[in-house]
Amino acid sequence: MEDIIQEKISADHLLYVSLKYTKTCDVILNLILRWRRMIEVSLDKILEKAKKKKIISSIPTNPAMEIEIVKKIFKSDKNFLETIEIYEMFRKIEDLKKERIGEFRKNVTLKVFYKGEEIDVNLEKLREYADKLEKFISTTKQFLIQK
Repeated sequence: MEDIIQEKISADHLLYVSLKYTKTCDVILNLILRWRRMIEVSLDKILEKAKKKKIISSIPTNPAMEIEIVKKIFKSDKNFLETIEIYEMFRKIEDLKKERIGEFRKNVTLKVFYKGEEIDVNLEKLREYADKLEKFISTTKQFLIQK
């Protein structure tokens, strides 16, 4: 859990301090990459715990299979599943077509083209992601502390 919290602290700093003062798409990208790392660490810990609790027989090495197993474990938690969908975009963020809009201004936006959609990643969207990730971490923590 400590690794997850460390990643979250770094991500929060990027969101609430760095982005506030620099207003660049590079900070948005770094924030997304930090969140991606945080979710990856969470998924690894969840799978380890699930194996220990004998919910699963083995931990897959393929990231896509890991996601599918975690989706099955948390199939009743809507927010958790939404966060996993966001994570799937985060995983591909470096390869996706991106457009930078309004850098160094109040309304800095990183336009991301994902699955045929245009997603405007702006401060409002980042706060929305942060809220979902907060709930995701809470759910992860609950799962990890269960006996």
